[in-house]
Amino acid sequence: MIGSGFGGLAAAVRLGARGYRVTVLEKLDAPGGRAYVYRQDGFTFDAGPTVITAPFLLEELWALCGKKMADDIDLRPVSPYYRIRFDDGSVFDYCGDAAAMRAEVARFAPADVAGYERFLKASEAIYKVGFEQLGHVPFDSWADMARVLPALLKLEGYRTVYSLASKHVRNPKLRVVLTFQSLLVGGNPFSTTSVYCLIAFLERRWGVHFAMGGTGSLVSGLVKLIEGQGNQVRCDQAVAEITVSAGRATGVRLASGELMPADVVVSNADSASTYRYLVAPEHRRRWTDTRIEKARYSMSLFVWYFGTRRQYPDVAHHTIALGPRYKELLGDIFDRKLLAEDFSMYLHRPTATDPSLAPPGCDAFYVLSPVPHLHSGTDWQAMAEPYRQALERRLQDTLLPGLKDEVISSRVLTPLDFQDRLSSFRGAAFGLEPVLTQSAWFRPHNRSEELDRLYLVGAGTHPGAGLPGVLSSARVLDTIVPHADTITRV
Repeated sequence: MIGSGFGGLAAAVRLGARGYRVTVLEKLDAPGGRAYVYRQDGFTFDAGPTVITAPFLLEELWALCGKKMADDIDLRPVSPYYRIRFDDGSVFDYCGDAAAMRAEVARFAPADVAGYERFLKASEAIYKVGFEQLGHVPFDSWADMARVLPALLKLEGYRTVYSLASKHVRNPKLRVVLTFQSLLVGGNPFSTTSVYCLIAFLERRWGVHFAMGGTGSLVSGLVKLIEGQGNQVRCDQAVAEITVSAGRATGVRLASGELMPADVVVSNADSASTYRYLVAPEHRRRWTDTRIEKARYSMSLFVWYFGTRRQYPDVAHHTIALGPRYKELLGDIFDRKLLAEDFSMYLHRPTATDPSLAPPGCDAFYVLSPVPHLHSGTDWQAMAEPYRQALERRLQDTLLPGLKDEVISSRVLTPLDFQDRLSSFRGAAFGLEPVLTQSAWFRPHNRSEELDRLYLVGAGTHPGAGLPGVLSSARVLDTIVPHADTITRV
């Protein structure tokens, strides 16, 4: 197993439950991948995913090991799911309570309440097909895609996320409220397929949660499950190459030179980087260097982790703080690859739910700003501190008064870190952009098209990014990887 992100850890548990002896190889000094944990100055900062939906996908992993997740993980519901702050200071509390949501919609646009309800019904219909029926199904052939096309057409999957929302509601702010979630999986709502509108019903159905101790507690719990199966997670083990013989993946060669033979290789590394850097060109016919270079990639992220000497009790657990532009800013990020002077932000305050993540009387935060991937040419070594200061000023002027004088712990993550530390192609934080022509069969397949016995999980393969997506990619392996006792040895 290459990589210990959530997709890789989930795949390791599932394969271990089916009799495989699994070794997970992690490049970093601790497991988690994008879900790495930084601990400094008494603060605990989750590096990446913080929005936990569809907890049953995690509960399944504990059940496979004869355990209950609740015995190891304290998962708490978060409400509101998100507090959305518009540039003019108006606020929308997005939650799972149907009556409260109708009231919030009516407060902004009474004429759109019925349209909002129609949007939610459309989201439910998409969820039942896109998530329940197809989320854990491999798309190995064009015929697999052809079978679902009628359903996708009926559900208007040819529309974009923003187009589908606009069909049902007219108020510009409500259109933002119903479409920003696609950014949480790396998609521009103005170009991402409306299939991702299923997120609205997914959240309504299962809620939004937070793991006490931070998302890293889920990583630790999954590592414990793997080790309990008699398998292992090895850190500081960078993979340099997937070895091949007669068209079959036969193992890996580590950067140290060590060769590790394997009957099956699963990559949880970024799919573009897996093919571009770990599989030699002579073994690739579909995912050639040229195709990888020409593909469309998600935005990257600038993340500032910081701790304050005081608390900000009025700030919600999850806040979406929007700038003055929406469509135009996303065009700068995704299409024009420009680092704009304005920005929108996601502010995470985990101490709203779990005060133990900061010293007494303090708050832990991270603020995330979508930025172009590295094709923008931005010199992040020069721009990191000016950009951090700009975020700090904006937060101080809006949500966190006096912030500059209250910060006592700080670190940043830039697109360069996504490229160099997390091995994300072009520093794209979510892999391939989830447009229709890069979804399902059009994404790198879970069963590699290039090599027998090579499988892919994680954000860059089907079904896509986000915790439900990467956990579902591991579920796909249940149907395409043969049982350990039936496999022909290499």
